[in-house]
Amino acid sequence: MKIIGIIPARYASTRFPGKPLADINGKSMIRRVYEQASKAPSLSKVVVATDDKRIYDHVKEWGGEVEMTSVNHPSGTDRCIEVLKRQNETYDVLINIQGDEPFIDPSQIEMLSNSFNNKETQITSLAKKIGKKEELFNPNNVKVVIGESGKALYFSRAVIPFVRGVKSDDYLEHANFYKHIGLYAYRTDILREIGKLPLAKLEKIESLEQLRWLSADYKIDMKITEIEALSVDTPEDLLKLTNKT
Repeated sequence: MKIIGIIPARYASTRFPGKPLADINGKSMIRRVYEQASKAPSLSKVVVATDDKRIYDHVKEWGGEVEMTSVNHPSGTDRCIEVLKRQNETYDVLINIQGDEPFIDPSQIEMLSNSFNNKETQITSLAKKIGKKEELFNPNNVKVVIGESGKALYFSRAVIPFVRGVKSDDYLEHANFYKHIGLYAYRTDILREIGKLPLAKLEKIESLEQLRWLSADYKIDMKITEIEALSVDTPEDLLKLTNKT
């Protein structure tokens, strides 16, 4: 089984323009993501997918593999599909690696890769059990409800499931809640299919792309991880991260 890892990287960002090129103790964020992903034994190839010449030139400088993509892609998934179409080799699985997690753990990539040993797996992603009330009620943390078979039932920015008859302060004592970790892996034939799907109503309401796939009856296998890599959304996040390294 051949697996390609693709790291979408945009220069434009409302909260943090130029984020992929931000310096973290002597190395750019995109270089750190690339080097961490390259440690995953299952990946045959790692590619940065960008729409910006500055990022492209930077990755070329230190010998990374990078491809320019259209500036019109609405999501990282679309950027991944464009790069996949250009490959001379055939890949069975594509892993979409977040470009703002400079210390991503390669074992998480391996966890996703191994899930495709099951030929029925279409899409797979990660979730981490929520242990703090602040995490649970933060709408920036996407929650996922997982069925008995290990597949995602629904994703939401709201607290799900609702615990009837229980005060919100006591929710964590009465149910398991899971935070979605945004690392995706797709069987490549499935990725090509979902790339053709129109926007779904639920996706528009929640602003969550994965609801498009669920709405179209694709299955997302969820793997539980204990690891949550530090991500960078703002310059303040970068400062905190730099102080910890």
